[in-house]
Amino acid sequence: MRSDSSEEFVPLSVPSLHGNEWSYVKECLDTNWVSSVGPFVDRFEVGMAAKVGTPHAVATVNGTAALHIALLVAGVQPDDEVLISTLTFIAPANAIRYAGAWPVFIDAEADYWQIDGGKLVDFLHRDCSWRDGALRNRSTGRRIGAIVPVHILGHPVDLDPICEVASKYQIPVIEDATESLGARYKGRATGQLGDLGCFSFNGNKIITTGGGGMLTTNSASMARHAKHLTTQAKDDPLEYTHDEIGYNYRLTNVQAAIGCAQLEELDAIVARKRRIAERYTAALGDIPGVTAMPEASWAFSTFWLFTIRIDATRFGSDSRSVLRSLERKKIQSRPLWQPLHRSRAHAGAQCGRIDVADELYQDCLSLPCSADLRDEQIDRVVAAIAEAQYGN
Repeated sequence: MRSDSSEEFVPLSVPSLHGNEWSYVKECLDTNWVSSVGPFVDRFEVGMAAKVGTPHAVATVNGTAALHIALLVAGVQPDDEVLISTLTFIAPANAIRYAGAWPVFIDAEADYWQIDGGKLVDFLHRDCSWRDGALRNRSTGRRIGAIVPVHILGHPVDLDPICEVASKYQIPVIEDATESLGARYKGRATGQLGDLGCFSFNGNKIITTGGGGMLTTNSASMARHAKHLTTQAKDDPLEYTHDEIGYNYRLTNVQAAIGCAQLEELDAIVARKRRIAERYTAALGDIPGVTAMPEASWAFSTFWLFTIRIDATRFGSDSRSVLRSLERKKIQSRPLWQPLHRSRAHAGAQCGRIDVADELYQDCLSLPCSADLRDEQIDRVVAAIAEAQYGN
């Protein structure tokens, strides 16, 4: 079936900008506070800390920078190893390498598609041993420097078993919450549950600053160190002296102004995302072989990217065929990330037993889910999926 050229394009995920963005940016321009310091940066940090439920937040130029700094202030050293899910965007694995450390990839679990806490715990118990005051990988001799659970697609990781084993072995936990602002795990916001949390405000995230990130923590010393490192490690208020290698990871006042306006709309945006997920789930329920993105009983998901799993045998077409069919109908969708244990960029990195992540990569497809998506657009997407059965 060919696309009607008059049909409007339905993008995957675009920002919802209906609040005070214009007036706050105008204030920056009117006052000349446009660069990397200014009142909106401070205000955005305070607002994010309040939303996440931590006493401290440090703004960064993007989410990857937040992850890099979090690893450094958590004490990750060159040649350490950091445990991370194989099913995630590549940014946290890259940040681990920026710190001179090595990722160890852990499988996803089948129920909610997050990092498998059972396999992570098993790796630490079976493949590591306590030596020289630290837990070390038996096969490499490297210290386990941190654990980075990634809350993918807006759904929280089951963190209790991970935090329990991390506490036992004195391993810091850094939540990659870049996709999960507004999500909750057993009633608590993501980003406050580990030693540090990291958020992203890229254009397709729950809220955006165009580009930007945030580090959150309950630790005053970690927050001070993070602020120090993100501002070139300048150690004197007047003189340009520096006591360690720092980074120009500062967020601009203009971006923070947009972020402040977006943060005011966060609850409403999350509510709309959840309503979109409900409509999709109900509408897709009658299509054999299509499973809607799950939500655990202990979770409050933001459904950042609403994602379906397609059983090619039952449905009659695989996920990539459906993607191409939707594309012909001017509907954007996208596959999940290639599992990182298969990435050429991280060839040679160790991984545990991988069973689930490869299947999810093959089967899953993220659908249009912008917060402003209209009901008739959802219905159009669902109809297009139904028409894609058996290669139609």
